[in-house]
Amino acid sequence: QVQLVESGGGLVQAGGSLRLSCAASANINLINAMNWYRQTPGKQRELVAAVTRGGSTNYADSVKERFTISRDNAKNTVYLQMNSLKPEDTAVYFCNAHRSRDGLIFDYWGQGTQVTVSS
Repeated sequence: QVQLVESGGGLVQAGGSLRLSCAASANINLINAMNWYRQTPGKQRELVAAVTRGGSTNYADSVKERFTISRDNAKNTVYLQMNSLKPEDTAVYFCNAHRSRDGLIFDYWGQGTQVTVSS
């Protein structure tokens, strides 16, 4: 079992920046990928950014060049630096730990943190 606790959300004006943090209760070196998702009412949760155990990153087209995902293995924490924020970035952001072990897939989720970008 992996517990994830997000922090860093809040209200910011368009063009501003926020940094989200996701603290994991387990060694994230054992987790295949750490991901950030976001969700708005009435829409499916969408993958925003991902970082693998090996350090490879992937981003949704809508956030490329603006968001950066990183991980601090010593602190078992993953970050999402969000710059040049837009009103359409408003959502609840969730941290996800994706782990495969012995042929089984495990997905763990945080409680979410609200990000609101005003125009």
